Amino acid sequence: MTSKRKEIGLAVVGCGTIGRIRAELARAFPGVGWIGLCDVKSDIGRKLADDISADFFTNDYRELLNRPEVTATIIATDENFHFDPTLLAIEKGHDLFIEKPLATDARQSAQILAAIEAAGIDAVVGYTQRFRRRFLAIKEKLITGQIGDVHSVVTRAFMNRMVPIATTRRTQERATLTPMVVSGTHSLDMSMWLMEGKTPASVFAQSCDKVLSKHGTKDSTFGVFTMTDGTIWSMNISWALPEVWPGAVYGIEIGIVGDKGVIDIEDTHRDVVLASEVPQGGGYVPDGFVAPPRHVDFLTSYPPGDLHIGQLWGPMREETNAWFQRVYAGQRTPHATAADGHRNLLMTMAMDLSAKRGAPVALPADPEELMRELAG
Repeated sequence: MTSKRKEIGLAVVGCGTIGRIRAELARAFPGVGWIGLCDVKSDIGRKLADDISADFFTNDYRELLNRPEVTATIIATDENFHFDPTLLAIEKGHDLFIEKPLATDARQSAQILAAIEAAGIDAVVGYTQRFRRRFLAIKEKLITGQIGDVHSVVTRAFMNRMVPIATTRRTQERATLTPMVVSGTHSLDMSMWLMEGKTPASVFAQSCDKVLSKHGTKDSTFGVFTMTDGTIWSMNISWALPEVWPGAVYGIEIGIVGDKGVIDIEDTHRDVVLASEVPQGGGYVPDGFVAPPRHVDFLTSYPPGDLHIGQLWGPMREETNAWFQRVYAGQRTPHATAADGHRNLLMTMAMDLSAKRGAPVALPADPEELMRELAG
């Protein structure tokens, strides 16, 4: 940790589920001296402003980001609306925390990354699972060479279909709101982080849409990546599991095989099961979405963490407070960088493009080509 101390003037753009969590944590962090909020929905934004005694609220992100008090910004809008406020925050020189993805348009993502790098901005992307104890322990074993050189990796993610239904209902721009781009990106980021140093050369993928086509998205995408050093990695996700599936949101399995050992990860949350006559609702329930009743729940399967005494405990708390420490005191953290975020978006879109073409796609994919074929 360096000796610098820089009191944070924080702007939170987007006051929904995740924006609220991060704003509440900001109010409790002693290094945050000023908090301003923005949301296009006044009722949601003003409720949060009242709850945390925010210093400022507006419906216009420009008014907030131009405030002289602001030194750091959290972008927590819906996925399709990251671009404009992110570019303005970069222009103002703010430290940045951007919920994934940088943008849902690969060209805009490339533009954001270029602007961040040109301005020398410290920007991170919200990949919360990096802050869970089990994955940090695994990362350390890999860094210290405990299984040698990795040559084969298998990743599988299962998700409750409440997430895509809740996500797609908020917008008609659904061409890039696929299981890989919106949610598979988390398990992809985790796998690439654990395989740090490996460079993907190509991907071949296939998708199906028997269940979620009526919501404008795919059910599942399965793909195989080949790395430049010959490493192979299968990356599979289905976010079409029934709404009564006990996993509130996410379950992952990852197998990592090296030339000296193996790490096998079961992160399905089936070790803590609740069954009750009381309906359990959903994990990710944005404003206006009514979750169906579920009577069996895999506890701890909500990625941000779990509530106790009115507070969220778990990886999102660790991630958010670590970012405040990064900005306030210059502490090193395991956050995903903007370059990581852009790479992840291109890789997830390349899987979708391969599935559409029915043929392998060379990596890194070209943003113009991706958008021309996927969203054109």
